[in-house]
Amino acid sequence: MQMDRAALDAFLKSDFAQVAGMFAIDDVAPMQITVRLLHDERHLRPGGTVSGPAMFALADVAVYLAILSMIGPKALSVTTNCAIDFMRKPAAGVDLICKTRLLKLGRVLAVGDCLIFSDGMEAPVARASLTYSIPPER
Repeated sequence: MQMDRAALDAFLKSDFAQVAGMFAIDDVAPMQITVRLLHDERHLRPGGTVSGPAMFALADVAVYLAILSMIGPKALSVTTNCAIDFMRKPAAGVDLICKTRLLKLGRVLAVGDCLIFSDGMEAPVARASLTYSIPPER
């Protein structure tokens, strides 16, 4: 691993300050990470459920951080594909937890798989698969 939890937190605060306060990293291990979307009223849609865009952001950030944990701070790695399935309504008033594993980490592409849970619930509320493009070494 190239970056631990402290290094990833510092990277978020310095390079992505606009979203750093929305997320917390619970755990980092080789090829996997657990990231939390901190509960906030701004993530809710009418009816009091967490919005799809907020869940997408959680999955996207989690895969991004999993990749950076393995390759180091390459800020220009970008999402090239995402598919997300919303399976059940998230619980109200709690954080969402994204358990992510990298299925492939190549020189140019990385593929990650995410399960998103409401804190305290066993069944996932969403599942996402993302592909990232990694910039070439110069």
